[in-house]
Amino acid sequence: MAQNIEYKLPKITNHSLLELALTHRSYANEHPEVNGHNERLEFLGDAVLGFLVGELLYRLYPSMSEAELTRLRSRLVDENQLGQLGSLMNLGTLIRLGKGAEKDNGRANPSLLNDTFEAIIGAYFLDQGITAVTAYVQPLFTSLAEQLVSEQSNSQVTTFIDSKNKFQQWALANYQEAPTYEIIKESGPDHAKEFTAQVLVKGIVYGTGTGKRKQEAQKQAAKAALKKLLDS
Repeated sequence: MAQNIEYKLPKITNHSLLELALTHRSYANEHPEVNGHNERLEFLGDAVLGFLVGELLYRLYPSMSEAELTRLRSRLVDENQLGQLGSLMNLGTLIRLGKGAEKDNGRANPSLLNDTFEAIIGAYFLDQGITAVTAYVQPLFTSLAEQLVSEQSNSQVTTFIDSKNKFQQWALANYQEAPTYEIIKESGPDHAKEFTAQVLVKGIVYGTGTGKRKQEAQKQAAKAALKKLLDS
């Protein structure tokens, strides 16, 4: 994580919104009197973060290509990065969890912390608007971006590339068509879901993978597809 940054949550004045952002589905399922859980706010926060971080990187790095900007943004808003942010902001102590999630150490679960951080951003957007969220996001993610770019330079890695991007490059080069991903299975309780995804090109399955988030399952499917190509 970047240095010289104060990791604190934004101030949400609407208490009901804040409470909703901190309410996991497992808690809502055990407390029928609770008015909903944070998954819709998570969806909104994910979209707001993606937009603001994309706009930030566009201005910060005018010489980066579209592909490089996409990869850097992906690194900045992935589960690992946002889960770490949630941990540094002590979100785990604030989340309202069900008994099962509590027993399974949900307060330290990176996926759950990621989801809750996104929900907080969604709630802050509804509470204070885009200008306030921009002011909150910019210094935090500028510092993180600079750290990632510095690490890339020091390790002499040429691009922020992951398995999905690599497989997409292969599919476009060989078939002029981007791969598609399908979630074919969901298993486990609400607080510990596991997803299974498969990746296809022109209707043919090239790989299958699992993960605690749909995005991670897709990455694992792409990784399996790349391994299949190397082994063939």
